Amino acid sequence: MNRKIVIFILGWVMTFLSGFLTLPCLVSLIYQEGEGTYFFVTALVAFICGRILTRKKPQKGQFYAKEGFISVALSWIVLSILGAIPLWMSGEIPHFIDALFEIVSGFTTTGASVVADVEALSHTALFWRSFSHWIGGMGVLVFMMAILPLVGGENIHLLRAESPGPIVSKLVPRMRKTAKILYVIYLGMTLLQIVLLICSGLPVFDSICMSLGTAGTGGFGLVADSATGYTVVQQVIITVFMLLFGVNFSFFYLILMRNIRGAFKIEEVRWYFALFGVSALLITIDLTKNVGDVLHNLNLATFQVASVMTTTGFATADFNLWPTFSKNILVMLMFVGACAGSTGGGIKVSRFIIYIKTTVKEIRHLIHPRSVKVVKLDDKTVSDETIRTTHMYLIVYMFIFVGSLAVVSLDKYDMVTNFTAIAATINNIGPGLEVAGPMGNYGGFSVLSKIVMILDMLIGRLEIFPLLILFSPSVWKWRNKKRCANGK
Repeated sequence: MNRKIVIFILGWVMTFLSGFLTLPCLVSLIYQEGEGTYFFVTALVAFICGRILTRKKPQKGQFYAKEGFISVALSWIVLSILGAIPLWMSGEIPHFIDALFEIVSGFTTTGASVVADVEALSHTALFWRSFSHWIGGMGVLVFMMAILPLVGGENIHLLRAESPGPIVSKLVPRMRKTAKILYVIYLGMTLLQIVLLICSGLPVFDSICMSLGTAGTGGFGLVADSATGYTVVQQVIITVFMLLFGVNFSFFYLILMRNIRGAFKIEEVRWYFALFGVSALLITIDLTKNVGDVLHNLNLATFQVASVMTTTGFATADFNLWPTFSKNILVMLMFVGACAGSTGGGIKVSRFIIYIKTTVKEIRHLIHPRSVKVVKLDDKTVSDETIRTTHMYLIVYMFIFVGSLAVVSLDKYDMVTNFTAIAATINNIGPGLEVAGPMGNYGGFSVLSKIVMILDMLIGRLEIFPLLILFSPSVWKWRNKKRCANGK
């Protein structure tokens, strides 16, 4: 393994993080809060460490899939530890594991919180929580690729390890240009939402934080009741943007290229909007007792379906109190998630399309053994390798889910709380049901359970394998430089 290039990438991650940490310092100055000092100290330490690690560019710049996965996994661990330090040192979240849980939830765009009294947090901490969603939504390594010509290796390995979905492709031939296009779309949509929310009457600070959380499909609220107290117009704006940020970004690229027909021909996008519409309609019908409540319930249903399906996690109602049928729909949507290539979490719509199509293919093969059938997505044949890795993803996912559930069950909460808490963390959603519901928090879980859920959030965001590779002994064996340079 080319360890020098991994260390070099980690150094740049620390350097970029130091720049991100200066923004909470500015918020602290605006609101005259002392918490900014801790962010400044952490930023300074991150910058010094980063510059030390990047002082010499490796002669062998090539890296391959293994280096890509390891770089991404270690980068997210380093980001999480450094990002938690100012929250812990400032005393805003006094226990380090709690601070780590909170910022991992932020970077992984989960939105699960251990903070019972959100309103007691400073503007500095509230901004950092929301901004961590925005950083993690697209990924800091994708941001780095947009700014820096990192190395001479295959940058697609970094994008593949950090971007969610079974298939990762470049929008344009040059990897750096792809990263720039992704971030231009991401930033543009974020700024548009901020402007619309300000125009709707929401305060500037709230508009910025809610937009950052929506863009990253994160879900940290500024008050205990999340978005319940917002006006209908503000809730509709957030609903629309949650849906948009859950769409594959290739869709927006094609629209920018004026290929509207091609954009709507993306099969995953069509399934995504269809699933949203059907789910929202069913929940609206289930909630409605009187005809006069239809519009109100439609607003509740569309917001909550968009929030859960895109794994954002905002809430306009305590859906713990909803009928069982509606809650079951939301739990199922927790697993489906958003589109591949979006900022959303979950297993992804595209994977479920592949699961359904491979099931149909196998049934037809049993009926007609000599027939030759292929699985297609967007009129392109899905390779056997993609099908294999997609099915392996689900198998490993289930093993991790069951193991995590067994550990968290030691806390002796009810089954619904435990099951939905794991579902909400591994799928990067945030709120579950009962104790972990939209009006609750994760503060009551034990330290062991929080550590398990921290790992689950990272596994869910990085889609399992980049993090699991770190536990492979063969990764850490020293090999001679010649073989390392050849990527063997």
